[in-house]
Amino acid sequence: MTIRIVTDSACDLPADVASELGIEIVPLTIRFGDEEFVDRRDLTPEVFWQRCAASATLPETAAPAPGAFEEVYRSLAAAGATGVIVVSLSAALSATMQSAELAARSVGDVVPVTVVDSRSVTLGQGMIAVAAARLAAGGAGHDDVVAAVRSLAARTKVWGALDTLDNLKKGGRIGGAKAMLASVLSIKPIIEVRDGQVEEGGKQRTRSKALAFLVEKVQSYGAIENLAVAHAACPDVDGFVEQVRHLASGEVIVGNIGPVVGSHAGRGTMGVAFQTVV
Repeated sequence: MTIRIVTDSACDLPADVASELGIEIVPLTIRFGDEEFVDRRDLTPEVFWQRCAASATLPETAAPAPGAFEEVYRSLAAAGATGVIVVSLSAALSATMQSAELAARSVGDVVPVTVVDSRSVTLGQGMIAVAAARLAAGGAGHDDVVAAVRSLAARTKVWGALDTLDNLKKGGRIGGAKAMLASVLSIKPIIEVRDGQVEEGGKQRTRSKALAFLVEKVQSYGAIENLAVAHAACPDVDGFVEQVRHLASGEVIVGNIGPVVGSHAGRGTMGVAFQTVV
């Protein structure tokens, strides 16, 4: 029995981690005006931030076509997979899960595919895929991995601290006057992924206080696992990782926030993702 894990590029997993665990990543597409790019393949995070800075409007993201998922499913089946489990970007945020499900129906006679809503994004989604791949590599069966993914999704927490309100202003989510005032006062919004949606989680004055808030928030959950740090080109990421490293056992995976999340959160965003332990 060979169970393979598929996810999409909103997961923000480092390429080496995905490769090592055999996780297949189906990319979303990013549009700047009339130009379209395949996430991570045509557009690295660094080039993405450069384009964002030069653009007066936010780029748009689009879900993969069902055919992109179907191609991956058939390829995995041809390579010997006896089952495929998809850890999808939150269905409340994108039509990506719908595409994955349509493709699953198209290959029903080739390989069984189960699509699970991560109810998360960035490394919250990514760490669910990592845990699922490790279980599958250890010999867990299809149904056991699906049950574990659903349990992990229910226990996944993602918190982030924004460094700038520029992208929120460009996206029309706040007015220019409010963005300017927040900048003058060094206000850093806190966001949380809750019930599959990105919600306001408060605000802090100054970046150091915002990052300290994230550390305290992780601590407040008690026992946690699968801790990861996602960042949007943050020069202070190494220091932040050291602040949270002791809060969970095992390696802390660090990933770059890509265009899917970054187009809204903005450069300088720092985030933590983990699961509570039951």
